[in-house]
Amino acid sequence: MARESLELQQARAKTLLRRLRKAYPDAKCELDWATPLELAVATILSAQCTDKRVNKVTPALFKKYRAAKDWAETPQDTLEREFHSTGFFRNKAKNVRALMARLDAEFGGKLPKDFDVLISLPGIGRKTANLLVATVFGRPGLVVDTHFIRLSNRLGFVKNEQDATRIERTLQKIVPEKDWTDWSHAMVFHGRRCCFARRPNCAGCAVKTLCPSARTDGKPPK
Repeated sequence: MARESLELQQARAKTLLRRLRKAYPDAKCELDWATPLELAVATILSAQCTDKRVNKVTPALFKKYRAAKDWAETPQDTLEREFHSTGFFRNKAKNVRALMARLDAEFGGKLPKDFDVLISLPGIGRKTANLLVATVFGRPGLVVDTHFIRLSNRLGFVKNEQDATRIERTLQKIVPEKDWTDWSHAMVFHGRRCCFARRPNCAGCAVKTLCPSARTDGKPPK
C-alpha cells in the first residue's frame, strides 16, 4: 500500500466519521453511570471486562457506595468480593480505594477536571482520563481502547502499532480536535458491531470502501 499523505488521511478520516455517524447515530459511552465518581469506578472495572458485565455489577454498588469516603473506607476484601465477577478484582479494589482516598483527602470528594491531574491519580491512565474528560466534562478526548487500536491498524492510520499513547498522538493529527469524542465512540461501536477482532464483517461494513483491510479479509495492510 502506497504511503498516504497526512492531508489524504485527514480527508479519509472526515468521510469515515461521517459514514459512521450515520451508521451509529446513538454512539456513546455504554457504561451506566449517574455521577462522575460512578463513571470513574465503572471505567476501572471495565478493564479486561465487558461493559455489559460491568453494568450488571454496578447498580447494587452505586446504591451502597455514594461518596468517595464510602469507597475509601470499605475494606479491601469487601470490595474484592464485590468486584470479583469483573476479573482482576484485587487490583481493581486496590485502585478504587486508593483513588477515592485521594479524592476525599485532596479534592473534596470530587473528580478534578484537569487531565494532567486525573492521570496522576491511582487507577486512572490516559484512556480513563480521556473518557472522563469527554463524557463528564464535555471536552474532546480520544479514548484509545482495544477496539480503537484494532481499527486504527486496520484502517491504515497506523501500522503494526499497539501502543495506545502513540496511536493517540497519531490520530490527534488526523482527526480534528472537535471530533475526537465522536471518533472514539464510533470506533468502539463499529468494533463491537461490525469490525470484530475475529472474522470482521467486511461485507456489511459502512466504511469498507475507505478501508484498505477490507480487501484482505480484515488483515491490516502491509
